[in-house]
Amino acid sequence: MSDAGNIYVPYALAGETVEVGPVPGHHPDRRRLIRIHTASPARIAPFCAHFGLCGGCAIQHWDAEPYRAWKRAIVITTLAQAGIDCAVAPLVDAHGLGRRRITLHGRMGTHDVLKVGFSAAHSHDIVPIDRCPVLDPHLSGAIEAAWAVAEPLIAMGRPLDIQITATNSGLDIDVRGSGPLSTGLIAKLSRIAEHHRLARLTRHGELVLMRTPPTVSIGKAEVALPPGSFLQATAEGEATLAALVSGHCSRAKHIADLFCGVGPFALRLAAKARIAAFDNDAGAVAALQKAATTTPGLKPVKAEARDLFRRPLMPQELRDYDTVVFDPPRQGAQAQAMQLAASKVPTVVAVSCNVATFARDAKILIDGGYRIGSVTPVDQFRHTPHVELVARFAR
Repeated sequence: MSDAGNIYVPYALAGETVEVGPVPGHHPDRRRLIRIHTASPARIAPFCAHFGLCGGCAIQHWDAEPYRAWKRAIVITTLAQAGIDCAVAPLVDAHGLGRRRITLHGRMGTHDVLKVGFSAAHSHDIVPIDRCPVLDPHLSGAIEAAWAVAEPLIAMGRPLDIQITATNSGLDIDVRGSGPLSTGLIAKLSRIAEHHRLARLTRHGELVLMRTPPTVSIGKAEVALPPGSFLQATAEGEATLAALVSGHCSRAKHIADLFCGVGPFALRLAAKARIAAFDNDAGAVAALQKAATTTPGLKPVKAEARDLFRRPLMPQELRDYDTVVFDPPRQGAQAQAMQLAASKVPTVVAVSCNVATFARDAKILIDGGYRIGSVTPVDQFRHTPHVELVARFAR
C-alpha cells in the first residue's frame, strides 16, 4: 500500500519488507522486486534455476500450506464477489507426475542465436531452457527434440510454436509458424523425428512423419489423438476432474457432454450411461466417436461436431437428458448457460479453468432456478494462480 493506493509486486509475500522499482511500460500500480529486506517465514527457496525469469511458474517461493490456502481463497473470494453463496471444498492437489503437454517457443535472438524455451515473465522475450522440473517424466527428451526441430525451421525467419504431448506411443509434436516446407526440409525433419524417436511430427496439423500413432488411455478406451489435440495439463488432473464429474453423475442415465474434446468425461461416463457429446473440434469429435465405437462394454455414445458458442443446445434439444456436463474453454459458456437456465434438465455439472467466467455462468444458472452445491477446486497447475473447478447444480 502507498499514498497512491495498492501496489502489486510479483514474488513478494505478505508481511515482507522489500525494495521495489518501477516497471517500464506497465501500469503505475505495478512494481518489480529489487531486494528483500525482511523475508516472510513462509518464503522457501525456488527449485528451478529459471524461476523469476521464465513466465511458466509464478509461485515456487511460497511454503505449501499458505500457497494452498491462497489458491482456495481465490475461489472463495471470486464467488463471493459474484454473489454466489456456496461451500468450497478443500483444494485437491492434481499435479501428479507433472505437465504432460507443453508449448515451447522458438525465436531468433540477438547475433542470430536460436532461443527455444518459454516466454519470459511479463515479456515477449524467450527464456532458453534445457530442462524443466515440472514436466512429467514421459516428456523426457521433449526439450532436446524441440531444439532439434526448431534449428532448421528458424532459418525461414518466422517465430515457431512447438506443442509437445506425452502419449502412450511417445512424443507427439505439432509445429506452428514455419510456413510451407520444401521437400528437402521435410526430409531433414523426418530424420530428426526418427533420431529422437518421435511418435509423430506434424506442421500445422499436416503430417511430416509418423512412426506410430500417438494414443492416450481414457477409461477403458484408447484414443488416437488428432494433431495438436487439447488435453488436461496433467494426467492426474484429468483423472481427478473425471472422478469428481463421475461422482456427480452417478445416477444419470442419459448425459450430454458439452465441450467434450477427445472424451475425458464422455468415455468414462459411458461405462454406465448413454452419452451425447458435442464440441466444435471436428477432429476431436471423430477421435472420440472412433474410440467409443471400438471399445467394448460402453453404453451408446453419439459424438457431434457443433459450435456451442454460436449454436448452443436449446431447451427443446435438452429435454432428453437427465444430466448435462459442460467444460468450456477459459472464456466460459455464457450462451450455453443461458439455454441451460431456460431448460428443465435436473442436473448440470460444470467444470471450469477460469473462476471468473465460472462465476458468471453459475450466476446465470442460479438465477434460472438451479441450486449450487459444494464447489471443489482442483490444482493441476501447481506453482501458478490457475485453478480448476467442479460444481453440481440441481433443480
